Amino acid sequence: MTFTAAAFIATSLDGFIARPDGDLEWLTSRNEQAGDMGYEKFTAGIDTVVLGRASYEAVLGFGTDVWPYAGKHVAVLSTRLATDADPRISVHRDLDELVAHLTDRGAKHVYADGGQVVQSFLRAGLLTELTITTAPVLLGAGLPLFGELSADIELIHESTTTYDAGYVQTTYTVRK
Repeated sequence: MTFTAAAFIATSLDGFIARPDGDLEWLTSRNEQAGDMGYEKFTAGIDTVVLGRASYEAVLGFGTDVWPYAGKHVAVLSTRLATDADPRISVHRDLDELVAHLTDRGAKHVYADGGQVVQSFLRAGLLTELTITTAPVLLGAGLPLFGELSADIELIHESTTTYDAGYVQTTYTVRK
């Protein structure tokens, strides 16, 4: 493996990345108040984006004509999405196939996005950095960022920053 992988993701205060139906309005309606929060700087160092199917479909649903990942290779990890679904992406059925693809392409800095992808990368020991931006809202139910693990994953706190509208962003390095 020749790449490092990092996550840059937002959650509600109670740890959900989306409502049970995948809705992100609770987050997107607040983003204008808080600004960029370091996302542009983070993505400037990324050459590859890995999304799960739900995250990929959410990006398509944002209703913009501008592909947010222009200039970056985008891989989608999905067992259901057609492999020829979109010429801007490559679709991979499992994590081993994806890792082989990223290694063959010479990926250097990978952005792992979406709950299932972040969980898979964590369980496989692929994630090196985790930046979580916590929105000041309780959803009560939804899609969690984290899932079951076979062992503890130790994190090293790197920084915490507060932003307008009550957002708190914390970055961790994953201890190897």
